[in-house]
Amino acid sequence: MEIDGKVIIVTGASGGIGLATARLLGLRGARVVLAARNENALRSAAAEIPGSLAVRTDMREAQSIRALVERTVEQFGRVDCLVNNAGQDFTAPVEAIDSGDFRSILELNLIGALQAMQAVIPIMRRQGSGSIVNVSSGTTKMILTGSAGYSSSKAALNHLSLVAREELAPDGIAVSLIYPYITETDLEKNAIGADEHSTAGPPLGIPPADPPEKVAEAILRLIESGDAELSLVPGRG
Repeated sequence: MEIDGKVIIVTGASGGIGLATARLLGLRGARVVLAARNENALRSAAAEIPGSLAVRTDMREAQSIRALVERTVEQFGRVDCLVNNAGQDFTAPVEAIDSGDFRSILELNLIGALQAMQAVIPIMRRQGSGSIVNVSSGTTKMILTGSAGYSSSKAALNHLSLVAREELAPDGIAVSLIYPYITETDLEKNAIGADEHSTAGPPLGIPPADPPEKVAEAILRLIESGDAELSLVPGRG
């Protein structure tokens, strides 16, 4: 897919990977739709990305997701790409995983992404083309203590995406997965359980965290290529 002129929805666009991706896509000429819950951050992002549209969206609410897509079509007449980036970390050993917290993580990391896909698929099918990039996690390629709740939500997203890729290929819709490595964002700071549970974490001597701009560039490559997967985890490509 050529980026210039395309209408691209980026969820979780108020900061981190989402904001870096929105900025890069805007520089490449895309008409970017910024979706997140933080209205002030969305307004700031929209002010710096020419031609963008900011839509406050709660990815845990189906109606909010539908309203995001409807507003996009109302403004631009189409949806060419969805970048499912919104997500939250969850830190707890398996024996301490609270079922309510786990359901909340699944609602955002998995079900929200599914509902966003379901909202754009009919539009892309009518257009005869489209791209969906689901942002997974490098934790699904590693065994990290304390990460089970988060990584299992992303592992489910992986399989959902790979099956959807096969189902939607005949419609000209490419579904892709990106596996970021540890990234310089507030994901860990804002994790559920970050204050209650300490974990061993990744081993010493691992490569330093990636800047979000590196992940944004990888997402751009996936949109352009339509490849199935791209991993930024060192040694786990």
